[in-house]
Amino acid sequence: MDILKNIVDISPFNWLELLSAMIAGTVVGLERQLSGKPIGIRTSILICISTYAFTTFCGINNEPTLDLRIIGQIITGIGFLGAGVILTRGGIVIGVTSAACIWILAAIGITIGTNHPATGIKLSLLAVIILTGVDTAEKRIKSLRKGLHEKYSKVQN
Repeated sequence: MDILKNIVDISPFNWLELLSAMIAGTVVGLERQLSGKPIGIRTSILICISTYAFTTFCGINNEPTLDLRIIGQIITGIGFLGAGVILTRGGIVIGVTSAACIWILAAIGITIGTNHPATGIKLSLLAVIILTGVDTAEKRIKSLRKGLHEKYSKVQN
């Protein structure tokens, strides 16, 4: 019985929180992948799980200053990762929404890592509602396509 317990034990992690990070990453990643965007399901899950893991590790010592420093480093690293998906094509900046998705995925992982798995899943659903809702609105309301969106669609064609 101890052998089975040792196999299933993932301390300091929690199976519910780990599963929540995977579900939240899948929810956002599925929307991005179905939209043909660079941040897909695998990347989204990995971002959520890794930020969850780092946050969980920083809570082990129960030192508030340690928590803030590690979370600050997560934020810095995620900013660097997000900057890598922002490109220019034909003088138009693209990938900013993908970079923002990386930010929200990290925030979701941190939320779950601070013992709020249900809130993390709710944040992922909110992110998908925003992504699909604004995309739908831009397609239906011509005035929302003005500016860079208009120019970008010409560059794509």
